[in-house]
Amino acid sequence: IDQFISSSETKWNRNSDLVLLLPHGYEGAGPEHSSARMERFLQLCGENNMYVCNITSPANFFHALRRQEKSPFRIPLIVMSPKSLLRHPKCISDIKEIYESKFKEIIDDENTLADSKVKRVLLCSGKVYYDLLERKESTDRKDVAIVRVEQIYPLAKKQYQAILDKYKNAEFIWVQEEPKNMGAWTFVLSNYPNG
Repeated sequence: IDQFISSSETKWNRNSDLVLLLPHGYEGAGPEHSSARMERFLQLCGENNMYVCNITSPANFFHALRRQEKSPFRIPLIVMSPKSLLRHPKCISDIKEIYESKFKEIIDDENTLADSKVKRVLLCSGKVYYDLLERKESTDRKDVAIVRVEQIYPLAKKQYQAILDKYKNAEFIWVQEEPKNMGAWTFVLSNYPNG
């Protein structure tokens, strides 16, 4: 991966539009269960050499693949894909999201109070979003916004800054299912403003 995928353009002067769908998450143990180590892929990121995504909706997954095919600029797409989202009852998309939308690097929470009244913003990526959403709905917390970072690298700076500006009075917290020495936490901490 580090010899050919992450450095294909720099080292070999070759563009690659390879898509890797990697199992991710704590959904089982034993020889038939594995989890991609997101942090290892993020350590290989630099100079916009690849996309690293942890996608939470079927429509956004479609648009990530479509962008990969349509883009004139070819770089690898690494997708962390937990199996549990294949049958999760809330992991669905309306057909309009497929034909009227595009890939969203960051997805804001639409079910909150006025922006200035939001006390806490939970930034997350991947299936942990559905755990947070379930808790938010069961406690009826409208003062908490759950913002999904669908594309961890490269950072969508304009969209991220718009979130920071929108919730300027709120506390920002990164949430992930992995321990802090794994997952995207150290990458987010060192690469995202106010991460």
